[in-house]
Amino acid sequence: MTLELRNVTKKFGAFTAVNDISLTIPKGEMFGMLGANGAGKTTTFRMILGLIDQTDGKISWKGNKIGYQSSHLVGYLPEERGLYPKMKVSDQLVYLGRLRGMKKGQVLIELKKWLDRFNIPDYIDKKIDELSKGNQQKIQFIASVIHQPELLILDEPFSGLDPVNVEQLKKAVLDLKNEGTTIVFSSHRMEHVEELCEYLCILQKGEPVVNGPLKEVKRSYGKKKVTVEAEFELSYLQDIEGVTSCTLYSGGARLVITREEVADDVFKALSGRGSVRKFVLEEPSLNDIFIEKVGASYE
Repeated sequence: MTLELRNVTKKFGAFTAVNDISLTIPKGEMFGMLGANGAGKTTTFRMILGLIDQTDGKISWKGNKIGYQSSHLVGYLPEERGLYPKMKVSDQLVYLGRLRGMKKGQVLIELKKWLDRFNIPDYIDKKIDELSKGNQQKIQFIASVIHQPELLILDEPFSGLDPVNVEQLKKAVLDLKNEGTTIVFSSHRMEHVEELCEYLCILQKGEPVVNGPLKEVKRSYGKKKVTVEAEFELSYLQDIEGVTSCTLYSGGARLVITREEVADDVFKALSGRGSVRKFVLEEPSLNDIFIEKVGASYE
């Protein structure tokens, strides 16, 4: 019961938007897709949903193609928000819920539960265009999950939200995952993917440059950062073979090393010089990995 993409390619004329991508997303897990604008994230989502056809390859959910007959099992929050501005929240959600096969009473029960969760119960009779951008986004999120989908696709769900609303939405997404929903989401923000996901893919110009379980990706990268804090001057550490960067700050230094074994040489070089308060060999961040794999960083 997984979502699988096998050698999927999408071409628009001579332009290749997605090139030979293969992904396996286990049931009940959270999968993050990173990439700059134009990397192919939204095109991939639209192919998964059957909104556009792939040029080559195969996409399946639980062994079958996603189509109209399985739409009640899938939730989708598009990057482009699409609520009707002059409709009341309740009318909008009842309409969308009915399209998913729900009864009006069932929609209203779920809607009230979600509005209470997001601390906006009085918004049920407000028109969409009377709400702030952040609260409109909450309503659109509710629209994507109100029918309790088994597969949930979120395209830039945290875009434009203030930190409080980001945390509220992240908690809701994690709770859905813990209840068994398979979740795929895209983001420009690596820290969101790093915090939430067990699996990830980084797309660059339609091709996966990193793909797999987050723990394995980090393990394959290796620990290549060392932080040292000491009672003595540390600039000499930059001369150790294998240290490619040494950034000094008050009472300490951050080193970038070529491989984990260099940390042993750094540790030996500290011996006998005085008190060492801190020595940490750090796990790489996704930003570190992206810089190494692609050669640039983005926010």
